[in-house]
Amino acid sequence: MFKRVPIFRVIFSDPTRTVYSGGAKVSGSVQLEASSPCRLTHLRVTAAGCARVESRRRSQEVEYLKYEDEVRLDPVLNTDSDGYFLLPAGKSFSFQFGFQLPPPGRLVSSFKGKFGSVRYYVRAELQRPSQHALQCEQEFEVEEPLDVNQPDLLAPAAASRQKKLTCLFIPDGQVSVSAQIDRKGFCEGEDININAKFENTCSRIVVPKAAIIARHSYSVNGTTKILRQKLTAVRGNAIMSGMCDMWQGRSLRVPKLKPTLLGCDIIKVDYALMVYLHIPGSEKLVLELPLVIGTIPFSGVGSRTSSMSSRGSAPSGPPSYSNIHRDLRADGPRMPLLYDYDGDDDDVGLFIRVPEGCYPAPPAYSEVRNPKAPPLWW
Repeated sequence: MFKRVPIFRVIFSDPTRTVYSGGAKVSGSVQLEASSPCRLTHLRVTAAGCARVESRRRSQEVEYLKYEDEVRLDPVLNTDSDGYFLLPAGKSFSFQFGFQLPPPGRLVSSFKGKFGSVRYYVRAELQRPSQHALQCEQEFEVEEPLDVNQPDLLAPAAASRQKKLTCLFIPDGQVSVSAQIDRKGFCEGEDININAKFENTCSRIVVPKAAIIARHSYSVNGTTKILRQKLTAVRGNAIMSGMCDMWQGRSLRVPKLKPTLLGCDIIKVDYALMVYLHIPGSEKLVLELPLVIGTIPFSGVGSRTSSMSSRGSAPSGPPSYSNIHRDLRADGPRMPLLYDYDGDDDDVGLFIRVPEGCYPAPPAYSEVRNPKAPPLWW
């Protein structure tokens, strides 16, 4: 059949448009061209959108869009004595279609994951007498707007945790971490400013880190599977025993991400900022702050950070270190101090640098002896 109808496709009116949102109009045409004359009965155009999860021979679907229209062929094609439409050979025909998406808030953004997806498509079905129907389809993407300037997303988020450590069942002090971010909503390319405090009273050297975590949840018939993935991370300096460290506005940029998926009952996509301490010989001390990745970026109104940064003049730059003698710089080989491995990071340790050669000689001095002092006996 495809040999007789070599051109059978769905084309959208604006091929450059890749994303639609609730309330938008989707329009296009179905193009037909036959290599030899053939008879047709119907041309039906349907549009559908659904979320589907598959796991171990089980599946579940939730429908969000359903549209169907019978395209009229009689204004363009002639009919034969049996009432069938005649599609002549070598001539192209175009049949228009169009429909409007449901209003905002009733759709779910497109998504494709390991165990499920949310997809939207337009399908054309061509029927002819005593033959199997031909189908072709074209997908389109839906992205529901998510404004990060909502009051609940502009509110700060904070948390703190601590952990007591042991070594061979002997108490070995504790570590603690507390962190805060000024808001929960962010968009691609924005910086998350992290304020955190890390304390180390154990005998080990710990390393503070922060990372953006994605969580994908798939539900099938009451069973939920959760996948976690570390997306981007920042790392601080090692904290020695009995010391603490503070982050004041340590920035972590949001990479290119799919927005937080809201409104779907069987698929959830959310994000979190994980602030944690890597502890050799023990599990990490982890706290998570909720993140919402949106599509409408932060406007700056009501920002605690912007209001604080607008006060006063900018601080002066750091002092120059150009006068430091070259021999005092740490340019020597690196020796491993401890290994820091998180499972999905590279097996790279912390290092101290040992300078090559000798340090500058101490200043010259001469021995001056008081003549009235008693003689020295060696």
